[in-house]
Amino acid sequence: MTDIQRLSDERTAAMTPAERVARASAMLRWTREFLARQIAAEEPDCSEELLKLKVAARLYAAEPSVLALIHEQMRRVSSRSV
Repeated sequence: MTDIQRLSDERTAAMTPAERVARASAMLRWTREFLARQIAAEEPDCSEELLKLKVAARLYAAEPSVLALIHEQMRRVSSRSV
């Protein structure tokens, strides 16, 4: 274990449960925003609603049942905008 990892583990262990949840929430928000910027750069004409679904699809790519639901919603949104 590196010194950085050890220090990170120690600081995380010292957090209250509420602080850990807040940290996880902030990390998830950062990840969603990063993915949204990346997708928006690739597809500048993407609607806000479709963008949110595309972000969700990337986040849940390893969950086939959830991904199927997201893709179904993406089809609905896409068909409305045509």
